[in-house]
Amino acid sequence: MNDASRDTGPRPRIVVGVDDSPGGLAALRYAISLAEADGRPLVAVRSWALGLPAHGGRRHQHQGREHPHVVLYFDDALARAQSADFVRTAMREATGGIPWNVDLTIETPEGDPGVALVGIATAGSDILVVGSDRGQSVRHLVHGSVGHYCREHASCPVIVVPAVGEPER
Repeated sequence: MNDASRDTGPRPRIVVGVDDSPGGLAALRYAISLAEADGRPLVAVRSWALGLPAHGGRRHQHQGREHPHVVLYFDDALARAQSADFVRTAMREATGGIPWNVDLTIETPEGDPGVALVGIATAGSDILVVGSDRGQSVRHLVHGSVGHYCREHASCPVIVVPAVGEPER
């Protein structure tokens, strides 16, 4: 058996969390360039949930529950379609269009963004890319930091990309 015929398992991927913040767009640009340079598939992830902030971010529990409202029926098809459209719009804003030279998959899972990203980037050879916006401390206090959650829980390397023009710390 030669090396070319050997099954080496799933291809290592670049998994990127997508939002439209300056840090989120910088992370998307970085993830696309990394996927292009390494020839890795790109998985763009935009999670959604009832009560999840429109800009992204993590959802804090309310007295031990995920969300205090009760929903008896909800068709998730519209939320998933809107999340996929959001990813395509963010790519156009970040890089001018959908990358034609990258094997792209758009994932639109329901749930908390950090949990969703860590749940998708499960292979140790994956690379998880998320954005960070310093100066958004009130938002982070209210909704939490996706980047922090991912750094604490991911089983693969995590790259946190600051917004363009922000100093590294």
